[in-house]
Amino acid sequence: MVGEQSGPACSRGTDLGQGKAHSARMYDYLLGGKTNYAVDREAAETVMRLFPAAETAARVNRAFMHRAVRALARLGVRQFIDLGTGIPMSPNLHEVAQSVTPECRIAYVDNDPIVLVYADALLNGTAEGETRCVQADATEPAAVIDAVRSEGVIDFGQPVALSLHSLLEYVTDDHEPYRIVHRLMQELPSGSYLSLSHATGDFVPDAWESIVDVYTQAGTAIQVRTRAEVLRFFEGLELIEPGLVVGHRWRPEPGSGPVLVSDAQVSLYAGVARKP
Repeated sequence: MVGEQSGPACSRGTDLGQGKAHSARMYDYLLGGKTNYAVDREAAETVMRLFPAAETAARVNRAFMHRAVRALARLGVRQFIDLGTGIPMSPNLHEVAQSVTPECRIAYVDNDPIVLVYADALLNGTAEGETRCVQADATEPAAVIDAVRSEGVIDFGQPVALSLHSLLEYVTDDHEPYRIVHRLMQELPSGSYLSLSHATGDFVPDAWESIVDVYTQAGTAIQVRTRAEVLRFFEGLELIEPGLVVGHRWRPEPGSGPVLVSDAQVSLYAGVARKP
């Protein structure tokens, strides 16, 4: 339905696993949200003891998403696929894109019942544009494309921006993350874009090694990567200025996230690239 989020019933009656820490709710807590439980707050506090700048890094990541989406909308992109949506927190991607161009169309994709429940309740769009909630697993790129196509919200004959913001940390090497990104971009036409952010242990490796252990013990496998490893995701694409940089250095704007922070505090690479 135009101007409204629709899609699956978002797993009503499914076990949402509120008894153990969840990465999306931990991220929500780090951003100051309220969609989290005591178990999530405890795990996030453990992360902050190991890496006191965790809240700063989360805010930088969120601010990068806002800037990247605005930049892409200003470049004429009218369609976005947000893979690994996470728990909605306004302004969401569709709100940012549609504030530049109300006609923008957005497909939010996640396989997590927790995320989908909240997306079903919170996402909406402009009357001129369209937003949809799509259930699919990022590790199955063909299924992602099929699910998005089935909703009819994205025209694959026109440029699309694929947003992978702090998703690929949760795709370990055994799931072949480079193959996944290549396969997804292969389905998009020339003039499409990849917007990506990814945590790194380049600056404080000991802290991040311990953080990986925290997530693993909570039941979520994560893998941080070096700059060279993150850069590989953009192979065959043309990075736009300023290239792949630490998140707060990507086209900073007044009032858009933390600025006076160190690379170590952010520990996140970010970049946007165009498909020739």
